[in-house]
Amino acid sequence: MLRISSLYALYFWCTRIHKYAHCISTLNRTSSSSGFVSNFGKCITPGALSRILHDTSTCNHKKSIFASKEKSIEMDLYKELKSNKTQFENLLKRRFFFLNSFEIYGGTGGLFDYGPPGCALKTQVENLWRQHFIIHDEMLEVSCPCITPYNVLEASGHVDKFTDLMLVDLSSGECFRADKYLEDLIKAAIEATGTGNPMQIKGINPKLVAMGKQDLEKTLGLVGNFSMKEIAAFIKDYEIKSPAGNALSEPFPFNLMFKSTIGPKSNQKELNTVYLRPETAQGIFVNFTRLLEQNGGKIPFAAAQIGLGFRNEISPRNGLLRAREFLMAEIEYFVHPKNKIHQNFGLVKEVEISLLPRQTQESGEMKLVQCSIAEAVAQGIVANEALGYFMGRTLQFLQKVGINSNGIRFRQHMSDEMAHYACDCWDAEILTSYGWIEVVGHADRMAFDLQAHSKATNTPLVASVRYDEPIRTTKAKPQYNRALIGKCFGKDSSTVISLVDNLTLDEALDLESRLANNSAIVTSLGGQEFTLTREMVKIILDTNHVISQETFTPAVIEPSFGIGRLIYCILEHAYRIRPAIDAVQEARAFLSLAPPVAPIKCAILPLSAKDAFEPLIAKMQQLLANAGISYKIDKTGASIGRRYARNDEIGIPFAVTIDFDSLKDDTVTLRQRDSMEQVRLEYTNVVPLLVQLIAGAEWSNVTGSLPKF
Repeated sequence: MLRISSLYALYFWCTRIHKYAHCISTLNRTSSSSGFVSNFGKCITPGALSRILHDTSTCNHKKSIFASKEKSIEMDLYKELKSNKTQFENLLKRRFFFLNSFEIYGGTGGLFDYGPPGCALKTQVENLWRQHFIIHDEMLEVSCPCITPYNVLEASGHVDKFTDLMLVDLSSGECFRADKYLEDLIKAAIEATGTGNPMQIKGINPKLVAMGKQDLEKTLGLVGNFSMKEIAAFIKDYEIKSPAGNALSEPFPFNLMFKSTIGPKSNQKELNTVYLRPETAQGIFVNFTRLLEQNGGKIPFAAAQIGLGFRNEISPRNGLLRAREFLMAEIEYFVHPKNKIHQNFGLVKEVEISLLPRQTQESGEMKLVQCSIAEAVAQGIVANEALGYFMGRTLQFLQKVGINSNGIRFRQHMSDEMAHYACDCWDAEILTSYGWIEVVGHADRMAFDLQAHSKATNTPLVASVRYDEPIRTTKAKPQYNRALIGKCFGKDSSTVISLVDNLTLDEALDLESRLANNSAIVTSLGGQEFTLTREMVKIILDTNHVISQETFTPAVIEPSFGIGRLIYCILEHAYRIRPAIDAVQEARAFLSLAPPVAPIKCAILPLSAKDAFEPLIAKMQQLLANAGISYKIDKTGASIGRRYARNDEIGIPFAVTIDFDSLKDDTVTLRQRDSMEQVRLEYTNVVPLLVQLIAGAEWSNVTGSLPKF
C-alpha cells in the first residue's frame, strides 16, 4: 500500500516539477520582511496579515526563518478570523444582509436573498466597479441573457469540460465535491495535530493524522490539483470514508451547468437544449464583431458585463463563497496576440503586489514574492503587460472597497489547474475565516474563444491593423507536413497549426532551434498538450516580407470578479468589536465599511421625537437627497448611544445628530463611525463635507478646522 507521509507528498511534487519543467525560472529578487501594526484605537480588529518578503539569494537558514514567521502570522490571523466567525455571521443574519433563500420552506442550498443592507452594499460595489474599470478605461458595457444555447457552450468547451470531480456515499447517496471534501479532512487532521491526543478525536482519520502536520500542510496545497486517478489512490490508501462512515464511490466528473430546453419541442438537441450561463464572457465573444465596430474597428479595446452566472455546485456551503446563482463582473480585453500591452500600464507599474508563482507551489512552498508590477512582468513572473495591468487595477479596487492589503495575494494556477481556455491564470485571493478564497480570476484566454466560435459558425472573428506605409519585416513562415499532423492530431490539427501560426518571431525561432535539435516541443492550449517533431514543421524566415495590413484573431485578457464572494470578504474584513467600557456598556460589534461602498452613507438622529425637530430633519433630508447621498432617519425612543450602535452595526460611516442647540443656531454634529469623533458645523455645510469623505478624503484632513463636540 502506498503510504503518503513525506514520500507521498514528494511523489506529487516530483511528478509536477517534471511535467512542468518549462515553468518560470527561479526568482532572484532581494526583498525584506515587513510587519503591519493594526491601529484602530479602541477597536479590536480581526488582525492583520504581514507581508513577508523573501530573498531567494540568501542562505536557506534565513529563508526558513522568514517562511516560519510568515506562516505564524498567517495562522494567527486565520485563528482570529475564525474565532469571530460565529458572531460575525450572526450579525449578518440578524441585520438581514443576506439569508438562505426560501427560509420558511427550509431553505435551498446555494441560493441567497440579499436584504436591504446587503442589496444596497451590492449596488454600491457594482457602481464603484463600473467607475473603477468601465469608466476609467472607456470600456464597452453589454448585457446579455442568462440562457445560452447548447451550440454556443459546446463550441466554447463548457459542455465537455466544465466539470468538478464528485464522490458519492454508496449507502446514503450523499454527494461531495472530491477536492473540497479531502481538503476538509486534511484541515481537520491539521487542527487535530495541535491537540494532546489527536487519535482520540471523533471523526478524525488516524492515517491522515499520522502524516504529521508539516506533510499535511504540504499535501493540502496539492490536493486541489489532484487528477481523478490521484484522488482515487488517495482515498484508497488512506481509507477515506463519508462523514457517516460509509464507503465512497470512485471519483467521476460532474458537469456544473444547469440544463434545460427552450420552446415546446425538445427532440433536437442542438436547437432546443439550453443552459444557464456559467460565465458572462460568451455573450461578449459572440458579439465581438459588433463591439469592434463600436470601437471604430480599432484594437485593443475592452468590453465588460455585470450579470448572473450559474453553477450547479455539488455541495454548496460557506454562504456566498460557494453559491449556485451568483453575480459576476467580467472584462474581456481584446489585444494583438503578439503585443499584449495596455496603454495605461504606466499607472500601475510601480504598484507593489504579493505573488505566489506556480514554481513556488510546485516546490511545496507557499512563500510570497513581493515586487512591483513592472518587475513581475520584466522577470517573466507575470506573462505580459496587459495581464499585469489588470492585476494591478484589481489590487487597487480591492483596497478601495476596504479589503485589508495584508490579506490579499495573487496565486498563479498550476498548469493542470487552469481552465480549458487559458494559458495563464492568476487568482486574487483574500484571507477569510474559511482560509484563502479566490475572488477574482485573471486569465490569458489567448484567442481560444474567438477561434472556437469562428470555427463553429464559419464566421471570421478577426481584427485588422492597417499601416500608414507598407513596412518590410522578417516573418516566420512555418512549413507543415499536414498529412503527418493530421495523422497525429486528428481534429486538433487546425488548433496545432493555429498555435504555431500565432507565435511571435522570437517564439518561432525558439521552436525552430528546438526542433533542429530533434527535441520535442510541448505546446498547450486550454490544458491540451501537443508534441511537435522535426518531421511535422519547419520554420522558414522571410527577411524581405512587405505588409501594409495585418489581419489576426485577437487574444483576450480576462479579469473575472465574483461579486458575492467579494461582498462576503468586504464584510468580514470590516468586522470590529468595541470592548466594553464598564458594566453598563457592553462590547459592541460594528462594520467598518469603507464609505464608498457603505450601504447607507449617513444617519439622521434627532435627539428628541418632539415636533420642533421636524423642520430641521426635513431640511437635512432634502439636502442629502438632492446630493444623491443615501440616508436613514432614526427617530426611535432609544438612547442616542444605542442608536449610534445599531447604525454602526450595519456600517453607516457618518451620523448627523440634531440636538436642542440645533434648534437655536441651525448647527448639527457630524459623527465618524470608527473613531466616534464628532464635530459641530452648520447643517448647510454637512453635504459638501460628506461628498469629500465619501470620495475617500481622510476625516482628520477635512474636519481639522471644525470645533470638536
